[in-house]
Parts: sequence; structure tokens; C-alpha cells
Amino acid sequence: MISYNYISIEGNIGAGKTTLSKKIAESYNGKLILEQFEDNPFLAKFYDNPDKYAFPLELSFLAERYQQLKSELARQDLFHEFTISDYFLNKSLIFARKTLNEDEYQLFLKLFTIMDANLPKPDLLVHLYVSISRLQKNIKKRGRVYEQKISDEYLSKIQESYYEYLKQQKGLRILVIELNELDFVESKQDFDFLINKINSNYPIGMTLLSL
Repeated sequence: MISYNYISIEGNIGAGKTTLSKKIAESYNGKLILEQFEDNPFLAKFYDNPDKYAFPLELSFLAERYQQLKSELARQDLFHEFTISDYFLNKSLIFARKTLNEDEYQLFLKLFTIMDANLPKPDLLVHLYVSISRLQKNIKKRGRVYEQKISDEYLSKIQESYYEYLKQQKGLRILVIELNELDFVESKQDFDFLINKINSNYPIGMTLLSL
């Protein structure tokens, strides 16, 4: 059984958030909430012209994430043991901090604060840490055309933004897991190891699990 009622899996682009969320939900009868990012009309445009499309991209992502989480988390589900999502609303703030200019970010922050106050927080936020080289390998392997132009520099900025944000959080239970030496897809032993770590009782704050 899973020890928490609501878990969010987070991490950089290509870290394995969706794959791990699906695997946990399927193995332990969890209600699965997946981000519908591929439907966003600004995503491919952003990678071609980030300066022009960063603001509409981040606003549209924020609205879509909020609407989905508000709807799914409010809906009672008697057939699943827990809820797991492959994203956390706060990722909107993390990405916006690195993609928007200061004036845009301050406006974005006001909107985010209003929305965030209306959503329940996860009982456990799991952040998957993966090296930039492995992220790029995963991105190329899954073959999304619009992602192939993502630079190491951009991934590094997002990585930094996550840690800047996570270190400041006081009211969340956060588990950071370094995945570079694990293959939870191919290795049942690695997957069981992750489940054991996720199921442990952690204090409020950030816990680093370095393998």
C-alpha cells in the first residue's frame, strides 16, 4: 500500500515523471492525474521563439494545470486507494521564474498566488533529480520533435529554478531522489527500492536521497 493520500511527482523535462507516476498508479491502484501538455498550442512555438511565446505559454499552462487539478482533486473516488499526479501546480512558478522578464513574472506571480490558495497541497512531493546528460538522452529517446532543440543551458536553468524554489518551502514534505543510477522501468528491484523510499515517513521540509 501507499502511505500517502496525494503524491505529486516532479522533476526537469525528461526526468521520468509521467513514467513513474503511471507505474505507481498501475501497481498500487492509484488515481492518476497526467498533465495534458502536448495539447498546448504555444509549446512548439516557444522552443522556436522563447522571447515571444514565453508569457502566453506560461499563462496557458497555469490555467490548464489549475483547472485540471481543481476538478480532479475535488472529485471523490471510492475505487482508488490514493491520488498521484505527474506535476505540481507550483511548477508553473518554477518555469516562469526562468522564462519571463521581471514585469511579466510579477503579474504571473499575482495570478498564481490566487489560484494556488484554492488547491490542496500534496502530502508528499517527490522530485526526481537526473543529470543534464541523462535528461538529454531521455528527451532524444522519446522523440518529441519540438523538444529536440532544448539546450543544456535551458535544462540547467530549470534545474536551478527547482532547487531555488524547493529550498524555500517550509510547509511541504519534499523528497528529492537522485535517479542517475536507477532504472525503475527495466529493474523491478530499482522500482521496489523507490517505492520503499517513497513510502517512508518524512518530516515537513526537504529530504535528499543520494544513492
